[in-house]
Amino acid sequence: MSTVLDRRALNRATLHRQGLLEPWKCPPLEALRHLIGLQSQVPDPPYFSLWTRLAAFAHDELTQLIQDRLVVRTGMMRATLHLVTAEDFLTLRPLFQPVRERAQRSHFGKKTAHLDQAELLAEGRRLLAAQPMNNKKLKAALHERWPDTDAAALMYTVHYLLPLVQVPPGGLWRSYGSVPCTTDEAWLGRGVATESDPGPMILRYLAAYGPASVKDVQAWSGLTRLAEVVDRLRPRLRRFTDEQGVELFDVPDGPLPDAGTETPVRFLPEFDNLMVAFADRRRVISDEYRQITHTKNGLVAATVMVDGTVRGRWRIDRVKDTATLTVEPFETLTAGALEAVEAEGLRLLGFAAEESQTLKVVFG
Repeated sequence: MSTVLDRRALNRATLHRQGLLEPWKCPPLEALRHLIGLQSQVPDPPYFSLWTRLAAFAHDELTQLIQDRLVVRTGMMRATLHLVTAEDFLTLRPLFQPVRERAQRSHFGKKTAHLDQAELLAEGRRLLAAQPMNNKKLKAALHERWPDTDAAALMYTVHYLLPLVQVPPGGLWRSYGSVPCTTDEAWLGRGVATESDPGPMILRYLAAYGPASVKDVQAWSGLTRLAEVVDRLRPRLRRFTDEQGVELFDVPDGPLPDAGTETPVRFLPEFDNLMVAFADRRRVISDEYRQITHTKNGLVAATVMVDGTVRGRWRIDRVKDTATLTVEPFETLTAGALEAVEAEGLRLLGFAAEESQTLKVVFG
């Protein structure tokens, strides 16, 4: 009979594996490798994600990794932008090609059905290998070749279906605007693998997010039909059930801290992968609060975790030489919790707005 793990036990296990119980004392590259990347729909959140997980972290450390081409910003899990190690991009990117093909068909399939797709992709690769291009330039170049086809459909088809990399200065701390892209080979000197086995990726996911169900792995990755792969891995996995009787899987050495382990206040940025890494997200956020923090078009708010789960959201506003962190609790917090939130909030402001002369934490 499988051991039952309640929601609090799952919470503590996942927080431990995410560096949110005790901060990690490791280089940012090692943290990124363990987490299998960080979602990066906008440039700044990965910096905050590393800051909240590492005992010591400076902006320049991640910026340098991107500039040195050891970390790349590219489309990966769930067909969304992530910062991942260059090695993970090269080896894991083929796994997500079906996800990206599905997204292309859903959004632009009808508008590009009349085209020779191989010809379009060959032209896109040629253009982007010659020089990095932002969306506007790529759209214009492709539309010149296919003037009777929707320019955005041409451009996004190339983005969805080719293994492209966004290049600096785009994607760096406080960078904005359209980011130039180039090809895998042009940026890294070699192309992505031609095929990949999802088994090792699933083991890595469990090590970083587990214990978890098959549906959890599929929600995090965007892939489907992984039950067969997990079945193949069964002899190598520990098995549990949650309170609803759902079967959970875990790597043999996955830590399971005591469910009563105290947890520090943590500030997570927009799009942090922890908020989207499970089909059942109640181990980190209630269904009620998820209605507030997650929008229908895929936006995920910056959140505050108290006692291991989301209890509010936050934002930073800058006016002249003053940076203000506004924390909006979703429930009444104890005086001790409010003091801890304020203390960690000031530490957050020191990282996010170090140039500001005045730092303030207010509760909205």
